[in-house]
Amino acid sequence: MKIIFMGTPEFAVPSLSAVNDSKHELVSVVTVPDKKKGRGQSLSFSEVKKYALEKNIEVLQPEDLSNINFINRMKELKPDIIVVVAFRILPEIIFDIPSSGIFNLHASLLPKYRGAAPINRAIMNGDTETGVTTFFLKKKVDTGNIIHQDKINILPEDDAGSLHDRLSKLGADAVMKTIELIEKNDFTLINQDDTLVSKAPKIFKEDCLINWENDSVKIHNQIRGLSPYPAAYTRFKDKSVKIFKSNLSEIKSTTLPGDIIISEKKLYVNTKDNLLEICELQPEGKKRMSAKDFINGLNIN
Repeated sequence: MKIIFMGTPEFAVPSLSAVNDSKHELVSVVTVPDKKKGRGQSLSFSEVKKYALEKNIEVLQPEDLSNINFINRMKELKPDIIVVVAFRILPEIIFDIPSSGIFNLHASLLPKYRGAAPINRAIMNGDTETGVTTFFLKKKVDTGNIIHQDKINILPEDDAGSLHDRLSKLGADAVMKTIELIEKNDFTLINQDDTLVSKAPKIFKEDCLINWENDSVKIHNQIRGLSPYPAAYTRFKDKSVKIFKSNLSEIKSTTLPGDIIISEKKLYVNTKDNLLEICELQPEGKKRMSAKDFINGLNIN
């Protein structure tokens, strides 16, 4: 099978690598244009492009996915399948290019968590299970008929970073299973039940601000779901403090939500119900540190 792969971030790389290492022919990789980054305005590549360059795979980076030269090049490659993992919304003109279809890998058990941040939202909502879904593309985002799904448990110690890494590997397996199913024409499509839809919108700064008047479990899940990036944050002495790791406790809150308690060299914050232990944090302008190091840096009279 001749395959074109479309993707951008690190999440897509295990799937790209699996396709490249398979018996199939990876004829081209499509990713976003390079971006200028930092004070020096040096060009930065997507993680997908970095991999493709290392493996000497053709890379296409159209600004406009409807550009006629780009579309013609895609047609010249005569792909059997186009695989899409964490990429842009595609114009329908691309859908008919591959002879056996174009499918997307999504990091949730669709129709649950349609949208840009399914991994973050699953943890923030306290879910204990998630997974990956492959589906044929339709015009409306994340609505296509399901080809294959794999489930995975969300562990109590998972944060968005660790779950991202586990799902990216699970996703690579799902991509290869899906290609095999399409190659053998051995699949039964499942229509998504729109009554079961939930949304996973992009994370904004307001999603990251901690409201200490919430209960400790909700705050703990918010911290896990936003760690390591973009990270939940709070205000301390008129400065922003990012919080990356917390532990639940059974100690009842004794003062107002948001009040800090230091006990036995541990850092706690009062919430609606119980104290929440803060384990790793990053004060504004400083490096990420343990709560112990943060406590040592405080001037406590």
